[in-house]
Amino acid sequence: MKVLILFAHPRLSRSLVQRMLYDAVSTLPGITFHDLYSAYPDFMIDVAREQELLLEHDVIVLQHPFYWYSAPAIVKEWLDRVLEIGWAYGPGGTHLQRKFLMNAISTGGAETAYHHGGRNRFEIAELLSPFNQSAHLCGMGYLEPFAVFAGRWMTSEDLALRTSDYLGLIEGLRDGHIDPMHRLAKGYSLPLAFEGHRSHKKRHAT
Repeated sequence: MKVLILFAHPRLSRSLVQRMLYDAVSTLPGITFHDLYSAYPDFMIDVAREQELLLEHDVIVLQHPFYWYSAPAIVKEWLDRVLEIGWAYGPGGTHLQRKFLMNAISTGGAETAYHHGGRNRFEIAELLSPFNQSAHLCGMGYLEPFAVFAGRWMTSEDLALRTSDYLGLIEGLRDGHIDPMHRLAKGYSLPLAFEGHRSHKKRHAT
């Protein structure tokens, strides 16, 4: 599958974790790596260019630090500008149907903090629900997020292993070894746009 990574970090030089993830996949053959802050330092998003990139790819990965339980500001600007009504959703907005969206994030807090009894009170999946719903509205499949928790406190060996996990995931999606339909977020209800796809796979399996 054709994979597009939309990368967003306003201060990459200060991030050990995202720097390692960046280095692992930014020059990976057969994928498109798009650094939003580098492309748009003035936040003036080229909507036509971004929409063309989306049309050319099957899996869209939003790679970013988990800032204030969400994403850096340029990701919100990108969503607001690029996912237009009549193009991405709503009447005539069918261009993203049956594509896939995934978040690849790094957090400052430990995984234990992201539970109902933890400091952050919610699961990661709950905090990422706006991305989940955005994918659903656009007729996309939403994949289980990839997360590196408290990377700054990890040993170099453990961080290298987690980086390798991310590289393997991106390569697997690219090469077709990983079926995104098998990596849908827990409890995710596929939009109606996938009905024909599911029926075809069921007939093929029999």
